[in-house]
Amino acid sequence: MIIDISQEIFSCKVFPGDPAPAMERLRSLDRGDSSNLTAFSMCAHNGTHVDAPFHFIPDGKTLDALGLEPFVGTCYVARAAGALTAEQAGDILARARDAGADRRLLVAGPVTVTETAAAVFARAGLLLLGNESQTFGPDEDHGGVHRILLGAGMVLLEGVVLTGVAEGKYLLNAAPLNLGGCEGAPCRAWLMA
Repeated sequence: MIIDISQEIFSCKVFPGDPAPAMERLRSLDRGDSSNLTAFSMCAHNGTHVDAPFHFIPDGKTLDALGLEPFVGTCYVARAAGALTAEQAGDILARARDAGADRRLLVAGPVTVTETAAAVFARAGLLLLGNESQTFGPDEDHGGVHRILLGAGMVLLEGVVLTGVAEGKYLLNAAPLNLGGCEGAPCRAWLMA
């Protein structure tokens, strides 16, 4: 079974202050054109998207320098709520290790990753950490959590939709658009059970 965990772009959640996605129909069969053709504009961090280390780390890798390994492979989906503590982060990592899926982790639910939890994830050597929020850390001050996680070389997958996804091991594909020199990009993320 393939589970789409992506937001639709034009109706997606937008982080406060980021430009919303917009589309323009350049050609239309309805207007008598020979084809339909659409142009669009958006922030690299709209909808379901990834953050590369360069987002907050001056000498961090950009998307094109990461390869596909962080974005494709086994992952563990864990459920949590509230401000995630270091102890809870450790418990999630233990469950992921027990399932044989401790390189990529998605945290489902209304959760805020704190700096102490981020430090636990950073020491674990994760390739990718994902969540349902449009950012990691508190909305009003997310820089510290991003610097801890991205400084460890992992990538972040933000804005995934995990409603109804059970905790457990999955195959993840969250490959982003290959935007050379960029710190983030949208992706069509999915899980295979």
